[in-house]
Amino acid sequence: MPPKSKAATAAVAEPASLEDLFSALHRHIEAGEYPQAVKVADQVLAAAPGDEDAVRCKVVAHIKSDATDKALAAIRAAERLPIDLSYYKAYCYYRQNKLQEALEILNGQEETTDVLQLESQIYYRLARMNDCLNSYEKLQKFKIDSMDLKINTMAALVAAGRASEVHAAMKAQKVDLTTRALRDARSFELAYNSACALIENKKYSEAKEQLDLAKRIGKEELMVEDYAEDEIEYELAPVSSQLAYVQQLQGQTQEAMETYVNMINKKSGDPSSLAVATTNLVSLKGTKDAADGLRKLDRLVEKSTAPNQLQLIETLEFKLSPRQKEALYSARVLLLLHANKIDQAQELVSGLLGMFRDSIFPVLLQAAVHVREKKVPKAEEVLSRYAEKHPDDSKGVLLALAQIAANANHFQIAADSLSKISDIQHMPATVATLVALKERISDSNGAGSVLDSAIQWWKNAMTEDNKLDVFMREAASFKLNHGRDEEACQLYEQLVKSCGSTEASAGLVATSARTDLEKAEQYEKKLKPLPGLKAINVESLEKTSGARHVDQAMKVDVPEEVKKQKAKKRKRKPKYPKNFDPANPGPPPDPERWLPKRERSSYRPKRKDKRAQVRGAQGSVSKDKHDASATSSKVSQSTTTTKAPEPPKSNKSRNKKSRR
Repeated sequence: MPPKSKAATAAVAEPASLEDLFSALHRHIEAGEYPQAVKVADQVLAAAPGDEDAVRCKVVAHIKSDATDKALAAIRAAERLPIDLSYYKAYCYYRQNKLQEALEILNGQEETTDVLQLESQIYYRLARMNDCLNSYEKLQKFKIDSMDLKINTMAALVAAGRASEVHAAMKAQKVDLTTRALRDARSFELAYNSACALIENKKYSEAKEQLDLAKRIGKEELMVEDYAEDEIEYELAPVSSQLAYVQQLQGQTQEAMETYVNMINKKSGDPSSLAVATTNLVSLKGTKDAADGLRKLDRLVEKSTAPNQLQLIETLEFKLSPRQKEALYSARVLLLLHANKIDQAQELVSGLLGMFRDSIFPVLLQAAVHVREKKVPKAEEVLSRYAEKHPDDSKGVLLALAQIAANANHFQIAADSLSKISDIQHMPATVATLVALKERISDSNGAGSVLDSAIQWWKNAMTEDNKLDVFMREAASFKLNHGRDEEACQLYEQLVKSCGSTEASAGLVATSARTDLEKAEQYEKKLKPLPGLKAINVESLEKTSGARHVDQAMKVDVPEEVKKQKAKKRKRKPKYPKNFDPANPGPPPDPERWLPKRERSSYRPKRKDKRAQVRGAQGSVSKDKHDASATSSKVSQSTTTTKAPEPPKSNKSRNKKSRR
């Protein structure tokens, strides 16, 4: 029998022990060598089938390698084993953006910290912010002192539209959000989220200060980790785009535009930050270059053959929030309308109505499309239907309806729409618009009621900037113009008692003169006399024919010396043409030199050549001439009997005619 080779000896060598395999598995996982960890886990499972630790290590290694399909396959292979891998299965679905499937798996799980954290992330991505905040509140019961939990709570509050609650929520968790405290905390994410909350609360100066702080902290942290300059710019792209947005809100449009253009051209940011910068740049430029804006936005939208199906490119679909998606699609609709691509805009709006069912923007965009199509009644119908179904969230819709109706001369619809917005009925602009609309439909009583309601509201209002005097003065003037002298007199009397202004007193005197002459004389005596009126005789002034119109506003007596000085004009030497001698000017120029030649007295028109113009070959006679000669011969023959023969012409004249 021949001796065995070294390879055969190695093949029959004893396999590694489970202890050695688990040591190697641990070593690969600690080093981040996940493909090698999967291979070792398979060796462990070959030696010990169904080992729970090996199965878990294999699934986690696949997840860490971004191989979620392989992880799910490993989970399905271990379904017969008494191992609960539902959390890992839900996490794989979450990574694959199958959020509903992931949520259904977690619903039956015990609420551990891992389950609650994954659940909160799923709710956040589904834009169910209130459910997300509930999960964070449950996590706080586990007394987890994690800065990530506080940062995520702030982000969820801002995304849920509850930015006003951020300060109180962070104070309850003992987090100071002042700029000085954030500088000491050295937390880039905390400063950034705090700035986002300030933006929602319209505190732009403070937000800009905290964004600058976040950018400085983030840059210092990344420089410590040896990041290159372009890598630092890429990582801090969200802060840069948010800073540009604050500048845009503060009116610094040029600076904001430069930041957006720089980010887009250099592609110095993650896809979501670049998408936000593109959308903001398009909205900032408006309709200046609609074609260029459409090209930029079309790069972010996935082309689909299915009608009314909207989807962004793969890198953005699950990165942007619903508000950011809505802003992007809305900007695209408006650009399509300005580019007169009505059909594409209508198709996009139809998709938005299905995608954002609880939002007001698709409804407004649908009305805008109808207005562009000159279907104003249809736009009014769409807005009215939404306002009836959502009375608590219809302020923007009613304002849009009022504007569209007023532009179409549907003043009754416009007035009714504004009247339904209760919280702005007392504002000066609303009252003025309602009064004007009521007057256009000849409803002076309704206009007066609007003014009375506003006066009553300001009487009960406890505000520093009270507009009661303004409304009373305008209401008195309105009622005086519409023949309600007694009501106008009462309003002026109240104004005199409250503020005692000269204007109110004059109005009271003028109004009372129509209703109560004694009261008018009584208040007229309280008016301050105008200076310079004592020397004027009123009776003689009334007998005059009236003041004459004077062109100058005021005539001032000017002394004679000044008049003589003004009369003296500086004499200047006349300017002559070049080489012109004034002493020998030569013949005078023709006075008719500026007239056309045919209008001058010396014009003689050219005589027309009356000789017959023969066309054709030499010696030929035209048909017209031949007909004319035949006709003339017939006529001469018929007239020979009555007409005497003409005397012969001289040779001189005959010779002249025979010349050629």
